Amino acid sequence: MTSRPPHIARLSAAFRIGLPPLLLALCCATPALAIDPPYQKQMERLSEVMGSLYYLEPLCQAGSDDWRAEMADLIALDEPDEDRRQRLAGAFNGGYEAFARFHHTCTPASREALTRLLQEAEKLAREIHTRFAE
Repeated sequence: MTSRPPHIARLSAAFRIGLPPLLLALCCATPALAIDPPYQKQMERLSEVMGSLYYLEPLCQAGSDDWRAEMADLIALDEPDEDRRQRLAGAFNGGYEAFARFHHTCTPASREALTRLLQEAEKLAREIHTRFAE
């Protein structure tokens, strides 16, 4: 049996004593990243579309849909963590702002966008439900 040189023995003991607390500190210092559900991309797009509808529908027609309330219900049903909730709300707000920048009155282009967005929202909602609902 060969003995270790003293400096190697001290270093080895220091690692045995210091390494577990160091690893624990590193693990606790970095936040755990949640994994997005497989439908996150579609949910973000649906949120964006709903934000656009929230702006365009009152501009072009007296619709009875409250897209903001619908979005709040959708988020509540999905029960996302705070990060995902912020991204969904951000997508909704981004969709609203995208149309608010350029559409100040209802034009033929606004009406066409409204029609297409309603169709896309329906398609996305159906796809999310069909593929991912339990």
